[in-house]
Amino acid sequence: MDQTRQAVHQSTQRSAHKSTRGSAQGSAQGSASPTFAELFTPKLVTVWREGYHLPQFKADFMAGLTVAIVALPLSMAIAIASGVTPERGLFTAIVGGFIISAFGGSRFQIGGPAGAFIVLVAATVQREGVDGLLLATMMAGVFLLAIGYLRLGTYIKFIPYPVTVGFTAGIAIIIFSGQIVELFGLKLAGPEPGPLLPKLMAIGQAAGTVNISATLVAVLTIVTIVAVKRWRPGWPGMLIAVGLASLVVALLALPAETIGTRYGGIPRSLPFPTLPTLTMGKIVAVLPDAIAFALLGAIESLLSAVVADGMTGRRHRSNCELVAQGFANIASALFGGICVTGTIARTATNVRAGAHGPVSGMLHSLFLLVFMLVAAPLASYIPLAALAGVLAVVCWNMFEKQAFATLLRASRGDALVLMATFLIVVFRDLTEGIVVGFALGSILFIDRMAKSIAVESDLVQDDVADSSGRAYDASEASDVDTVVYRISGAFFFGAASTVGGVLDRIADQRKNFILDCSAVPFFDSTAANVIESAAHKARRAGVRFIISGASPQIRRTLINHGVKRPLVTYAASISDARAQLTVPPAVDATQ
Repeated sequence: MDQTRQAVHQSTQRSAHKSTRGSAQGSAQGSASPTFAELFTPKLVTVWREGYHLPQFKADFMAGLTVAIVALPLSMAIAIASGVTPERGLFTAIVGGFIISAFGGSRFQIGGPAGAFIVLVAATVQREGVDGLLLATMMAGVFLLAIGYLRLGTYIKFIPYPVTVGFTAGIAIIIFSGQIVELFGLKLAGPEPGPLLPKLMAIGQAAGTVNISATLVAVLTIVTIVAVKRWRPGWPGMLIAVGLASLVVALLALPAETIGTRYGGIPRSLPFPTLPTLTMGKIVAVLPDAIAFALLGAIESLLSAVVADGMTGRRHRSNCELVAQGFANIASALFGGICVTGTIARTATNVRAGAHGPVSGMLHSLFLLVFMLVAAPLASYIPLAALAGVLAVVCWNMFEKQAFATLLRASRGDALVLMATFLIVVFRDLTEGIVVGFALGSILFIDRMAKSIAVESDLVQDDVADSSGRAYDASEASDVDTVVYRISGAFFFGAASTVGGVLDRIADQRKNFILDCSAVPFFDSTAANVIESAAHKARRAGVRFIISGASPQIRRTLINHGVKRPLVTYAASISDARAQLTVPPAVDATQ
Protein backbone atom coordinates (compact mmCIF):
# COMPACT_ATOMS: atom_id res chain seq x y z
CA MET A 1 0.00 0.00 0.00
CA ASP A 2 2.94 2.36 0.51
CA GLN A 3 3.85 1.67 -3.09
CA THR A 4 0.25 2.40 -4.01
CA ARG A 5 0.38 5.80 -2.32
CA GLN A 6 3.66 6.64 -4.06
CA ALA A 7 2.12 5.60 -7.35
CA VAL A 8 -0.80 7.88 -6.55
CA HIS A 9 1.46 10.94 -6.38
CA GLN A 10 3.44 9.97 -9.49
CA SER A 11 0.27 9.18 -11.43
CA THR A 12 -1.29 12.49 -10.40
CA GLN A 13 1.75 14.37 -11.67
CA ARG A 14 1.74 12.46 -14.97
CA SER A 15 -1.98 13.04 -15.42
CA ALA A 16 -1.63 16.74 -14.70
CA HIS A 17 1.18 16.95 -17.26
CA LYS A 18 -0.91 15.18 -19.89
CA SER A 19 -3.92 17.35 -19.16
CA THR A 20 -1.83 20.53 -19.44
CA ARG A 21 -0.27 19.37 -22.68
CA GLY A 22 -3.66 18.36 -24.07
CA SER A 23 -5.19 21.68 -23.09
CA ALA A 24 -2.38 23.56 -24.75
CA GLN A 25 -2.80 21.56 -27.94
CA GLY A 26 -6.54 22.10 -27.89
CA SER A 27 -6.08 25.84 -27.48
CA ALA A 28 -3.56 25.90 -30.28
CA GLN A 29 -5.99 24.17 -32.60
CA GLY A 30 -8.77 26.50 -31.60
CA SER A 31 -11.14 23.67 -30.76
CA ALA A 32 -14.67 24.59 -29.80
CA SER A 33 -15.90 24.24 -26.24
CA PRO A 34 -17.57 20.88 -25.53
CA THR A 35 -21.34 20.77 -25.50
CA PHE A 36 -23.45 19.96 -22.44
CA ALA A 37 -24.05 16.44 -23.74
CA GLU A 38 -20.33 15.87 -24.30
CA LEU A 39 -19.46 17.07 -20.80
CA PHE A 40 -22.04 14.95 -19.01
CA THR A 41 -22.07 11.74 -21.07
CA PRO A 42 -21.20 8.87 -18.69
CA LYS A 43 -18.07 6.90 -19.48
CA LEU A 44 -20.24 3.79 -19.63
CA VAL A 45 -21.84 5.20 -22.79
CA THR A 46 -18.40 6.04 -24.19
CA VAL A 47 -17.16 2.50 -23.59
CA TRP A 48 -20.29 1.04 -25.15
CA ARG A 49 -19.85 3.20 -28.27
CA GLU A 50 -16.24 2.03 -28.60
CA GLY A 51 -17.47 -1.54 -28.80
CA TYR A 52 -17.98 -3.81 -25.84
CA HIS A 53 -17.66 -7.56 -26.33
CA LEU A 54 -16.97 -10.76 -24.42
CA PRO A 55 -13.20 -10.20 -23.90
CA GLN A 56 -13.87 -6.80 -22.33
CA PHE A 57 -16.61 -8.27 -20.15
CA LYS A 58 -14.27 -11.04 -18.92
CA ALA A 59 -11.68 -8.43 -17.93
CA ASP A 60 -14.29 -6.38 -16.08
CA PHE A 61 -15.72 -9.51 -14.44
CA MET A 62 -12.40 -10.52 -12.90
CA ALA A 63 -11.54 -6.95 -11.88
CA GLY A 64 -14.96 -6.45 -10.30
CA LEU A 65 -14.64 -9.70 -8.33
CA THR A 66 -11.16 -8.71 -7.12
CA VAL A 67 -12.30 -5.29 -5.93
CA ALA A 68 -15.40 -6.75 -4.24
CA ILE A 69 -13.24 -9.12 -2.19
CA VAL A 70 -11.15 -6.13 -1.04
CA ALA A 71 -14.20 -3.94 -0.40
CA LEU A 72 -16.18 -6.51 1.66
CA PRO A 73 -14.30 -6.27 4.97
CA LEU A 74 -13.26 -2.66 4.39
CA SER A 75 -16.81 -1.41 3.92
CA MET A 76 -17.96 -2.98 7.18
CA ALA A 77 -14.88 -1.75 9.05
CA ILE A 78 -15.39 1.84 7.88
CA ALA A 79 -19.07 1.73 8.84
CA ILE A 80 -18.33 0.48 12.35
CA ALA A 81 -15.59 3.08 12.82
CA SER A 82 -18.07 5.74 11.67
CA GLY A 83 -20.45 4.88 14.49
CA VAL A 84 -23.08 2.99 12.46
CA THR A 85 -23.87 -0.68 11.94
CA PRO A 86 -21.70 -2.71 9.53
CA GLU A 87 -24.43 -3.37 6.97
CA ARG A 88 -24.67 0.36 6.23
CA GLY A 89 -21.16 0.21 4.80
CA LEU A 90 -22.27 -2.59 2.49
CA PHE A 91 -25.41 -0.67 1.47
CA THR A 92 -23.17 2.27 0.60
CA ALA A 93 -20.81 0.22 -1.56
CA ILE A 94 -23.64 -1.66 -3.28
CA VAL A 95 -26.00 1.21 -4.09
CA GLY A 96 -23.62 4.16 -4.25
CA GLY A 97 -20.82 2.23 -5.92
CA PHE A 98 -23.13 0.96 -8.67
CA ILE A 99 -24.44 4.46 -9.50
CA ILE A 100 -20.97 6.02 -9.52
CA SER A 101 -19.75 3.46 -12.04
CA ALA A 102 -22.91 3.57 -14.16
CA PHE A 103 -23.20 7.35 -14.46
CA GLY A 104 -19.73 8.69 -13.63
CA GLY A 105 -17.16 10.43 -15.77
CA SER A 106 -14.31 8.04 -14.99
CA ARG A 107 -13.79 4.64 -16.61
CA PHE A 108 -12.25 3.03 -13.53
CA GLN A 109 -13.66 4.78 -10.47
CA ILE A 110 -14.79 2.52 -7.62
CA GLY A 111 -17.23 4.12 -5.21
CA GLY A 112 -17.99 3.22 -1.62
CA PRO A 113 -17.50 4.35 1.97
CA ALA A 114 -14.13 6.05 2.49
CA GLY A 115 -11.89 6.27 5.51
CA ALA A 116 -11.59 10.04 5.10
CA PHE A 117 -15.26 10.38 6.09
CA ILE A 118 -15.04 8.40 9.33
CA VAL A 119 -14.46 11.40 11.58
CA LEU A 120 -17.14 13.56 9.94
CA VAL A 121 -19.72 10.78 9.88
CA ALA A 122 -19.05 9.75 13.49
CA ALA A 123 -19.40 13.36 14.68
CA THR A 124 -22.69 13.76 12.78
CA VAL A 125 -24.09 10.54 14.21
CA GLN A 126 -23.12 11.59 17.70
CA ARG A 127 -24.84 14.98 17.38
CA GLU A 128 -27.83 14.29 15.12
CA GLY A 129 -28.27 10.52 15.13
CA VAL A 130 -28.42 8.17 12.14
CA ASP A 131 -31.47 9.95 10.74
CA GLY A 132 -29.55 13.22 10.74
CA LEU A 133 -26.64 11.49 9.01
CA LEU A 134 -28.91 10.20 6.25
CA LEU A 135 -30.37 13.67 5.74
CA ALA A 136 -26.91 15.26 5.61
CA THR A 137 -25.77 12.63 3.09
CA MET A 138 -28.78 13.33 0.89
CA MET A 139 -28.21 17.09 1.10
CA ALA A 140 -24.55 16.57 0.23
CA GLY A 141 -25.72 14.72 -2.88
CA VAL A 142 -27.80 17.74 -3.89
CA PHE A 143 -24.81 20.03 -3.38
CA LEU A 144 -22.62 17.74 -5.48
CA LEU A 145 -25.21 17.84 -8.26
CA ALA A 146 -25.13 21.63 -8.16
CA ILE A 147 -21.32 21.71 -8.18
CA GLY A 148 -21.22 19.36 -11.15
CA TYR A 149 -23.93 21.04 -13.24
CA LEU A 150 -22.41 24.48 -12.56
CA ARG A 151 -19.12 23.04 -13.90
CA LEU A 152 -17.14 23.87 -10.79
CA GLY A 153 -15.37 20.51 -10.70
CA THR A 154 -12.28 21.90 -12.43
CA TYR A 155 -11.65 24.37 -9.61
CA ILE A 156 -11.92 21.74 -6.87
CA LYS A 157 -8.79 20.11 -8.25
CA PHE A 158 -6.74 23.21 -7.37
CA ILE A 159 -5.87 21.88 -3.93
CA PRO A 160 -2.17 22.30 -3.02
CA TYR A 161 -0.30 19.04 -2.57
CA PRO A 162 0.86 19.89 1.01
CA VAL A 163 -2.80 20.34 1.96
CA THR A 164 -3.78 16.88 0.68
CA VAL A 165 -0.80 15.23 2.40
CA GLY A 166 -1.41 17.03 5.70
CA PHE A 167 -5.14 16.36 5.56
CA THR A 168 -4.68 12.66 4.79
CA ALA A 169 -2.07 12.28 7.54
CA GLY A 170 -4.33 13.99 10.05
CA ILE A 171 -7.23 11.74 9.09
CA ALA A 172 -5.00 8.70 9.55
CA ILE A 173 -4.08 9.78 13.08
CA ILE A 174 -7.70 10.40 14.03
CA ILE A 175 -8.96 7.12 12.57
CA PHE A 176 -6.23 5.12 14.29
CA SER A 177 -6.95 6.77 17.63
CA GLY A 178 -10.56 5.66 17.21
CA GLN A 179 -9.46 2.03 16.75
CA ILE A 180 -7.35 1.74 19.89
CA VAL A 181 -10.33 0.70 22.01
CA GLU A 182 -11.20 -2.16 19.65
CA LEU A 183 -7.59 -3.15 19.04
CA PHE A 184 -7.07 -3.82 22.74
CA GLY A 185 -10.64 -4.65 23.72
CA LEU A 186 -10.76 -1.81 26.25
CA LYS A 187 -13.79 -1.01 28.41
CA LEU A 188 -14.21 2.73 28.79
CA ALA A 189 -15.96 4.23 31.82
CA GLY A 190 -18.26 6.26 29.55
CA PRO A 191 -18.82 7.16 25.89
CA GLU A 192 -15.64 7.51 23.85
CA PRO A 193 -14.79 11.23 23.48
CA GLY A 194 -14.48 12.67 19.97
CA PRO A 195 -11.53 15.11 20.33
CA LEU A 196 -8.11 13.49 20.28
CA LEU A 197 -6.68 14.60 23.63
CA PRO A 198 -9.76 13.70 25.75
CA LYS A 199 -9.95 10.41 23.86
CA LEU A 200 -6.35 9.55 24.68
CA MET A 201 -6.93 10.46 28.32
CA ALA A 202 -9.98 8.16 28.49
CA ILE A 203 -8.00 5.37 26.83
CA GLY A 204 -5.18 5.84 29.34
CA GLN A 205 -7.62 5.55 32.24
CA ALA A 206 -8.95 2.28 30.76
CA ALA A 207 -5.51 0.75 30.22
CA GLY A 208 -6.16 -1.81 32.94
CA THR A 209 -9.07 -3.35 31.03
CA VAL A 210 -7.03 -4.73 28.14
CA ASN A 211 -8.54 -7.87 26.58
CA ILE A 212 -5.63 -10.16 25.70
CA SER A 213 -7.73 -12.19 23.27
CA ALA A 214 -8.84 -9.11 21.32
CA THR A 215 -5.26 -7.85 21.24
CA LEU A 216 -3.97 -11.15 19.88
CA VAL A 217 -6.72 -11.20 17.23
CA ALA A 218 -5.77 -7.67 16.12
CA VAL A 219 -2.07 -8.58 15.98
CA LEU A 220 -2.88 -11.74 13.99
CA THR A 221 -4.91 -9.69 11.52
CA ILE A 222 -2.19 -7.08 11.00
CA VAL A 223 0.59 -9.66 10.67
CA THR A 224 -1.45 -11.68 8.16
CA ILE A 225 -2.15 -8.62 5.99
CA VAL A 226 1.51 -7.61 5.99
CA ALA A 227 2.70 -11.18 5.29
CA VAL A 228 0.28 -11.70 2.40
CA LYS A 229 1.26 -8.34 0.94
CA ARG A 230 4.93 -9.29 1.11
CA TRP A 231 4.86 -12.88 -0.15
CA ARG A 232 1.58 -13.13 -2.10
CA PRO A 233 0.78 -9.55 -3.21
CA GLY A 234 -1.88 -10.75 -5.65
CA TRP A 235 -3.98 -12.33 -2.91
CA PRO A 236 -6.76 -10.49 -1.02
CA GLY A 237 -4.80 -10.00 2.21
CA MET A 238 -7.54 -8.17 4.14
CA LEU A 239 -10.19 -10.80 3.45
CA ILE A 240 -7.78 -13.63 4.28
CA ALA A 241 -6.79 -11.92 7.53
CA VAL A 242 -10.38 -11.32 8.62
CA GLY A 243 -11.37 -14.88 7.68
CA LEU A 244 -8.44 -16.36 9.59
CA ALA A 245 -9.14 -14.23 12.66
CA SER A 246 -12.82 -15.23 12.59
CA LEU A 247 -11.88 -18.90 12.33
CA VAL A 248 -9.46 -18.65 15.25
CA VAL A 249 -11.99 -16.90 17.49
CA ALA A 250 -14.74 -19.41 16.61
CA LEU A 251 -12.61 -22.56 17.02
CA LEU A 252 -10.89 -21.45 20.23
CA ALA A 253 -13.99 -19.75 21.64
CA LEU A 254 -11.94 -16.67 22.48
CA PRO A 255 -13.72 -13.96 24.48
CA ALA A 256 -13.41 -11.36 21.75
CA GLU A 257 -16.41 -9.27 20.70
CA THR A 258 -17.77 -9.96 17.21
CA ILE A 259 -20.29 -8.40 14.83
CA GLY A 260 -22.83 -10.95 16.06
CA THR A 261 -22.37 -10.22 19.77
CA ARG A 262 -22.58 -6.45 19.31
CA TYR A 263 -24.88 -5.93 16.32
CA GLY A 264 -26.66 -9.26 15.98
CA GLY A 265 -25.26 -9.88 12.49
CA ILE A 266 -26.17 -8.21 9.21
CA PRO A 267 -29.36 -8.52 7.12
CA ARG A 268 -29.52 -10.68 3.99
CA SER A 269 -31.25 -8.10 1.78
CA LEU A 270 -31.29 -4.43 0.90
CA PRO A 271 -33.81 -2.31 2.81
CA PHE A 272 -36.73 -0.64 1.09
CA PRO A 273 -35.83 2.97 0.15
CA THR A 274 -37.22 5.54 2.57
CA LEU A 275 -36.80 9.28 3.02
CA PRO A 276 -35.13 10.53 6.21
CA THR A 277 -37.03 12.93 8.46
CA LEU A 278 -37.38 16.27 6.66
CA THR A 279 -37.96 19.28 8.89
CA MET A 280 -36.58 22.78 8.54
CA GLY A 281 -34.93 22.57 11.95
CA LYS A 282 -33.22 19.30 11.05
CA ILE A 283 -32.08 20.66 7.68
CA VAL A 284 -30.52 23.71 9.31
CA ALA A 285 -28.88 21.55 11.99
CA VAL A 286 -27.13 19.23 9.51
CA LEU A 287 -26.35 21.89 6.87
CA PRO A 288 -22.69 22.33 7.95
CA ASP A 289 -22.23 18.54 7.89
CA ALA A 290 -23.77 18.31 4.42
CA ILE A 291 -21.44 21.00 3.09
CA ALA A 292 -18.42 19.25 4.62
CA PHE A 293 -19.53 15.92 3.12
CA ALA A 294 -19.95 17.50 -0.33
CA LEU A 295 -16.59 19.28 -0.34
CA LEU A 296 -14.65 16.31 0.99
CA GLY A 297 -16.47 13.94 -1.37
CA ALA A 298 -15.68 16.14 -4.36
CA ILE A 299 -12.00 16.41 -3.45
CA GLU A 300 -11.62 12.70 -2.70
CA SER A 301 -13.45 11.49 -5.81
CA LEU A 302 -11.68 13.81 -8.25
CA LEU A 303 -8.30 12.97 -6.74
CA SER A 304 -9.09 9.30 -7.19
CA ALA A 305 -10.17 9.90 -10.81
CA VAL A 306 -6.94 11.79 -11.53
CA VAL A 307 -4.96 8.86 -10.11
CA ALA A 308 -6.80 6.45 -12.41
CA ASP A 309 -6.07 8.73 -15.37
CA GLY A 310 -2.39 8.76 -14.54
CA MET A 311 -2.27 4.97 -14.28
CA THR A 312 -4.08 4.37 -17.58
CA GLY A 313 -3.50 7.40 -19.80
CA ARG A 314 -7.25 8.08 -19.95
CA ARG A 315 -9.00 11.32 -19.03
CA HIS A 316 -12.05 11.62 -16.84
CA ARG A 317 -14.85 14.19 -17.03
CA SER A 318 -14.76 15.88 -13.64
CA ASN A 319 -18.19 17.53 -13.69
CA CYS A 320 -19.89 14.37 -14.93
CA GLU A 321 -18.15 12.50 -12.11
CA LEU A 322 -19.47 14.95 -9.51
CA VAL A 323 -23.01 14.63 -10.85
CA ALA A 324 -22.76 10.86 -10.47
CA GLN A 325 -21.41 11.33 -6.95
CA GLY A 326 -24.45 13.48 -6.18
CA PHE A 327 -26.95 10.89 -7.38
CA ALA A 328 -24.99 8.16 -5.58
CA ASN A 329 -25.15 9.95 -2.22
CA ILE A 330 -28.87 10.60 -2.57
CA ALA A 331 -29.52 6.95 -3.43
CA SER A 332 -27.19 5.70 -0.68
CA ALA A 333 -29.11 7.72 1.93
CA LEU A 334 -32.45 6.40 0.62
CA PHE A 335 -31.24 2.83 1.18
CA GLY A 336 -29.77 3.55 4.62
CA GLY A 337 -26.16 3.95 3.48
CA ILE A 338 -23.61 6.56 4.51
CA CYS A 339 -21.51 9.00 2.47
CA VAL A 340 -20.16 7.51 -0.74
CA THR A 341 -17.22 8.76 -2.80
CA GLY A 342 -14.52 7.55 -5.13
CA THR A 343 -11.88 5.56 -3.26
CA ILE A 344 -8.24 5.73 -4.29
CA ALA A 345 -7.05 2.31 -3.07
CA ARG A 346 -10.00 0.38 -4.52
CA THR A 347 -9.82 2.33 -7.79
CA ALA A 348 -6.10 1.54 -8.09
CA THR A 349 -6.87 -2.12 -7.37
CA ASN A 350 -9.48 -2.05 -10.12
CA VAL A 351 -6.98 -0.70 -12.64
CA ARG A 352 -4.29 -3.20 -11.65
CA ALA A 353 -6.76 -6.06 -11.90
CA GLY A 354 -7.16 -5.28 -15.62
CA ALA A 355 -10.51 -3.49 -15.73
CA HIS A 356 -11.65 -2.25 -19.13
CA GLY A 357 -14.36 0.19 -18.11
CA PRO A 358 -17.16 1.10 -15.69
CA VAL A 359 -18.77 -2.34 -15.91
CA SER A 360 -16.14 -3.63 -13.45
CA GLY A 361 -17.35 -1.14 -10.83
CA MET A 362 -20.97 -2.13 -11.42
CA LEU A 363 -20.05 -5.82 -11.11
CA HIS A 364 -18.13 -5.06 -7.91
CA SER A 365 -21.38 -3.78 -6.38
CA LEU A 366 -23.35 -6.77 -7.61
CA PHE A 367 -20.76 -9.17 -6.18
CA LEU A 368 -21.04 -7.41 -2.81
CA LEU A 369 -24.81 -7.84 -2.97
CA VAL A 370 -24.38 -11.56 -3.66
CA PHE A 371 -21.90 -11.88 -0.81
CA MET A 372 -24.38 -10.20 1.54
CA LEU A 373 -27.28 -12.38 0.40
CA VAL A 374 -25.34 -15.64 0.63
CA ALA A 375 -22.77 -15.15 3.39
CA ALA A 376 -24.55 -12.75 5.76
CA PRO A 377 -24.74 -15.32 8.60
CA LEU A 378 -20.96 -15.80 8.47
CA ALA A 379 -20.41 -12.08 9.10
CA SER A 380 -21.62 -12.58 12.66
CA TYR A 381 -18.35 -14.38 13.46
CA ILE A 382 -16.10 -11.52 12.37
CA PRO A 383 -14.23 -10.11 15.42
CA LEU A 384 -14.34 -6.37 15.84
CA ALA A 385 -10.64 -6.45 16.72
CA ALA A 386 -9.94 -7.91 13.27
CA LEU A 387 -11.79 -5.07 11.54
CA ALA A 388 -9.89 -2.62 13.75
CA GLY A 389 -6.68 -4.29 12.59
CA VAL A 390 -7.74 -3.77 8.97
CA LEU A 391 -8.27 -0.06 9.62
CA ALA A 392 -4.95 0.16 11.47
CA VAL A 393 -3.20 -1.03 8.31
CA VAL A 394 -5.26 1.41 6.23
CA CYS A 395 -4.21 4.27 8.53
CA TRP A 396 -0.55 3.29 8.26
CA ASN A 397 -0.81 3.43 4.48
CA MET A 398 -2.84 6.64 4.49
CA PHE A 399 -0.06 8.47 6.32
CA GLU A 400 2.24 9.23 3.40
CA LYS A 401 5.42 9.13 5.42
CA GLN A 402 7.86 9.74 2.59
CA ALA A 403 5.83 12.61 1.14
CA PHE A 404 5.36 14.12 4.62
CA ALA A 405 9.11 14.09 5.28
CA THR A 406 9.90 15.45 1.81
CA LEU A 407 7.55 18.41 2.22
CA LEU A 408 9.02 19.22 5.63
CA ARG A 409 12.45 19.47 3.97
CA ALA A 410 11.29 21.12 0.76
CA SER A 411 10.74 24.70 1.90
CA ARG A 412 9.49 26.65 4.86
CA GLY A 413 6.34 27.59 3.01
CA ASP A 414 5.39 24.02 2.12
CA ALA A 415 6.25 22.88 5.65
CA LEU A 416 4.04 25.60 7.11
CA VAL A 417 1.06 24.62 4.93
CA LEU A 418 1.59 20.93 5.68
CA MET A 419 1.87 21.30 9.45
CA ALA A 420 -0.95 23.84 9.73
CA THR A 421 -3.31 21.52 7.87
CA PHE A 422 -2.15 18.46 9.79
CA LEU A 423 -2.38 19.99 13.26
CA ILE A 424 -5.74 21.70 12.68
CA VAL A 425 -7.23 18.47 11.31
CA VAL A 426 -5.94 16.48 14.28
CA PHE A 427 -6.75 18.91 17.07
CA ARG A 428 -9.54 21.10 15.68
CA ASP A 429 -11.69 20.28 12.67
CA LEU A 430 -11.34 18.70 9.23
CA THR A 431 -13.05 21.49 7.32
CA GLU A 432 -11.04 24.15 9.11
CA GLY A 433 -7.88 22.26 8.26
CA ILE A 434 -8.68 22.27 4.54
CA VAL A 435 -9.72 25.94 4.53
CA VAL A 436 -6.66 27.14 6.47
CA GLY A 437 -4.30 24.96 4.45
CA PHE A 438 -5.77 26.15 1.16
CA ALA A 439 -5.60 29.79 2.29
CA LEU A 440 -1.97 29.46 3.36
CA GLY A 441 -1.14 27.64 0.14
CA SER A 442 -2.75 30.42 -1.88
CA ILE A 443 -0.83 33.10 -0.01
CA LEU A 444 2.38 31.15 -0.54
CA PHE A 445 1.64 30.87 -4.27
CA ILE A 446 0.89 34.60 -4.52
CA ASP A 447 4.15 35.41 -2.74
CA ARG A 448 6.15 33.17 -5.06
CA MET A 449 4.48 34.57 -8.16
CA ALA A 450 5.05 38.13 -6.96
CA LYS A 451 8.75 37.42 -6.44
CA SER A 452 9.06 35.88 -9.89
CA ILE A 453 8.25 39.13 -11.69
CA ALA A 454 11.19 41.17 -12.97
CA VAL A 455 11.50 44.75 -14.18
CA GLU A 456 14.54 45.51 -16.34
CA SER A 457 15.61 48.92 -17.52
CA ASP A 458 17.96 50.29 -20.19
CA LEU A 459 17.75 47.15 -22.28
CA VAL A 460 20.80 46.14 -24.26
CA GLN A 461 20.00 45.26 -27.86
CA ASP A 462 21.05 41.89 -29.25
CA ASP A 463 24.28 41.61 -31.19
CA VAL A 464 23.93 41.94 -34.97
CA ALA A 465 26.36 41.01 -37.72
CA ASP A 466 28.17 43.76 -39.62
CA SER A 467 26.98 44.25 -43.19
CA SER A 468 29.41 45.40 -45.83
CA GLY A 469 28.40 48.68 -47.37
CA ARG A 470 25.76 49.25 -44.65
CA ALA A 471 25.51 52.91 -43.72
CA TYR A 472 25.72 54.01 -40.12
CA ASP A 473 22.28 54.52 -38.55
CA ALA A 474 22.30 57.18 -35.86
CA SER A 475 19.04 55.86 -34.41
CA GLU A 476 20.88 52.77 -33.16
CA ALA A 477 22.98 54.85 -30.82
CA SER A 478 21.99 55.15 -27.19
CA ASP A 479 19.23 57.71 -26.75
CA VAL A 480 19.72 59.66 -23.55
CA ASP A 481 16.18 61.03 -23.82
CA THR A 482 14.54 57.58 -23.87
CA VAL A 483 14.30 54.99 -21.13
CA VAL A 484 13.05 51.44 -21.72
CA TYR A 485 11.59 49.14 -19.07
CA ARG A 486 10.60 45.54 -19.62
CA ILE A 487 8.24 43.63 -17.30
CA SER A 488 8.70 39.83 -17.22
CA GLY A 489 6.19 37.58 -15.48
CA ALA A 490 2.56 37.69 -14.38
CA PHE A 491 1.65 41.24 -13.38
CA PHE A 492 -1.09 41.00 -10.76
CA PHE A 493 -1.98 42.45 -7.39
CA GLY A 494 0.74 40.50 -5.61
CA ALA A 495 3.45 42.20 -7.69
CA ALA A 496 1.78 45.61 -7.95
CA SER A 497 3.84 47.27 -5.20
CA THR A 498 7.12 45.99 -6.64
CA VAL A 499 6.44 47.13 -10.19
CA GLY A 500 4.72 50.33 -9.07
CA GLY A 501 7.75 51.34 -7.04
CA VAL A 502 9.99 50.92 -10.08
CA LEU A 503 7.68 52.79 -12.44
CA ASP A 504 7.34 55.66 -9.97
CA ARG A 505 11.06 56.30 -10.37
CA ILE A 506 10.71 57.35 -14.00
CA ALA A 507 13.28 60.13 -14.44
CA ASP A 508 11.59 63.43 -15.10
CA GLN A 509 14.51 64.54 -17.26
CA ARG A 510 13.79 61.79 -19.81
CA LYS A 511 11.46 62.75 -22.60
CA ASN A 512 10.33 59.28 -23.68
CA PHE A 513 9.35 56.17 -21.72
CA ILE A 514 8.84 52.78 -23.38
CA LEU A 515 7.25 50.00 -21.30
CA ASP A 516 7.71 46.59 -22.93
CA CYS A 517 5.04 44.03 -21.95
CA SER A 518 5.90 41.30 -24.45
CA ALA A 519 6.94 38.95 -21.60
CA VAL A 520 3.80 39.52 -19.50
CA PRO A 521 1.28 36.63 -19.80
CA PHE A 522 -1.34 38.12 -17.51
CA PHE A 523 -2.58 41.53 -16.28
CA ASP A 524 -5.25 42.06 -13.66
CA SER A 525 -7.16 45.19 -12.70
CA THR A 526 -4.63 46.13 -9.99
CA ALA A 527 -1.80 45.99 -12.53
CA ALA A 528 -3.80 48.11 -14.96
CA ASN A 529 -4.35 50.67 -12.21
CA VAL A 530 -0.59 50.80 -11.56
CA ILE A 531 0.09 51.43 -15.27
CA GLU A 532 -2.61 54.10 -15.35
CA SER A 533 -1.04 55.90 -12.38
CA ALA A 534 2.41 55.76 -14.02
CA ALA A 535 0.95 57.08 -17.27
CA HIS A 536 -0.68 60.03 -15.50
CA LYS A 537 2.58 60.84 -13.73
CA ALA A 538 4.46 60.69 -17.02
CA ARG A 539 1.93 62.99 -18.69
CA ARG A 540 2.21 65.54 -15.90
CA ALA A 541 5.99 65.47 -16.28
CA GLY A 542 5.76 65.84 -20.05
CA VAL A 543 7.13 62.35 -20.67
CA ARG A 544 5.92 60.49 -23.75
CA PHE A 545 4.62 57.03 -22.71
CA ILE A 546 4.58 54.09 -25.17
CA ILE A 547 3.54 50.50 -24.33
CA SER A 548 5.08 47.87 -26.59
CA GLY A 549 4.48 44.16 -27.09
CA ALA A 550 1.17 43.99 -25.20
CA SER A 551 -1.07 41.09 -26.27
CA PRO A 552 -4.59 41.92 -27.48
CA GLN A 553 -6.06 40.71 -24.18
CA ILE A 554 -3.69 42.83 -22.09
CA ARG A 555 -4.24 45.84 -24.33
CA ARG A 556 -7.99 45.45 -23.95
CA THR A 557 -7.65 45.30 -20.16
CA LEU A 558 -5.53 48.44 -20.12
CA ILE A 559 -7.83 50.38 -22.43
CA ASN A 560 -10.85 49.41 -20.31
CA HIS A 561 -9.05 51.00 -17.35
CA GLY A 562 -8.40 54.25 -19.22
CA VAL A 563 -4.83 53.51 -20.36
CA LYS A 564 -5.27 54.93 -23.87
CA ARG A 565 -4.76 58.12 -25.81
CA PRO A 566 -3.77 60.73 -24.89
CA LEU A 567 -2.05 59.06 -21.92
CA VAL A 568 -0.22 56.39 -23.92
CA THR A 569 0.24 54.95 -27.38
CA TYR A 570 0.82 51.30 -28.27
CA ALA A 571 3.46 49.63 -30.42
CA ALA A 572 4.00 46.04 -31.54
CA SER A 573 7.65 45.94 -30.40
CA ILE A 574 10.41 48.09 -28.91
CA SER A 575 11.77 48.87 -32.37
CA ASP A 576 8.32 50.01 -33.48
CA ALA A 577 8.09 52.13 -30.34
CA ARG A 578 11.45 53.76 -31.16
CA ALA A 579 10.18 54.41 -34.66
CA GLN A 580 7.17 56.23 -33.19
CA LEU A 581 9.53 58.59 -31.42
CA THR A 582 10.64 59.98 -34.80
CA VAL A 583 7.06 61.04 -35.48
CA PRO A 584 5.59 64.05 -33.67
CA PRO A 585 2.91 63.06 -31.12
CA ALA A 586 0.15 64.89 -32.99
CA VAL A 587 0.46 62.58 -35.99
CA ASP A 588 1.30 59.26 -34.26
CA ALA A 589 -0.22 56.08 -35.65
CA THR A 590 -3.49 55.10 -34.00
CA GLN A 591 -3.57 52.55 -31.24
